[in-house]
Amino acid sequence: MDHQFVGIGELTGVPRVAVVIDVMRACTVAAWAFSRGAERIVLAESVDAALALKERNPGWLALKDGGPAPGFDAVNSPALLRSRDFSGRTLVQKTTAGTVGALAVADAPLVLCASFVVAGPTARFLRDRDAGPVTFVVTGENGTADEDRACAEYIGRRVTADDVGADPYLHRARTSRAAAELAADLRAGSHPDDVGLCLEVDRFPFAMVARREGALTVLRPVAVPDPLG
Repeated sequence: MDHQFVGIGELTGVPRVAVVIDVMRACTVAAWAFSRGAERIVLAESVDAALALKERNPGWLALKDGGPAPGFDAVNSPALLRSRDFSGRTLVQKTTAGTVGALAVADAPLVLCASFVVAGPTARFLRDRDAGPVTFVVTGENGTADEDRACAEYIGRRVTADDVGADPYLHRARTSRAAAELAADLRAGSHPDDVGLCLEVDRFPFAMVARREGALTVLRPVAVPDPLG
């Protein structure tokens, strides 16, 4: 199956099937938020748009890249979200890469957001729907982020085979520039455990599907049973 791997700026037209990859950290954070009970995540195009959505919708929470900021309730760190309770809540997420990539392909008939923590369910979701060739949007570093490309290639392989070893792909992610920056505490709003949490393969049993809901682009979890139990 001939998948396509592109950066956000390389997108041309509207793909039929798009999988947006941001391993460190937007898509990993989204998965953690769903695991902590979030009902949906609204993807915002800017910081101002995120704050405006929160203001118009009492009870919504907002998160973004970087350190804590007025009006935002959380930062883009899986380690800093893992003990939060988001039961039934709507989150608004704005990041520099992951949400930008998802919004760039929001008009595609099928859009998923993914990272290693939902790699298997994402691959099975695509296989079960016989989705055909996928456009993987490698969001980091203008499409060159090795952790995102490695994850995209891993998911692409798993669409057609379950017995794909994760170690070579995880090694690339673990030795990527993003991982080094997080490990060196060079990114605001991070935690020492972030890299490890971003590299937990198949931590969660769901895929994450983004759809237009009125004027919003909304990400929701979709359970994907593992046939092997």
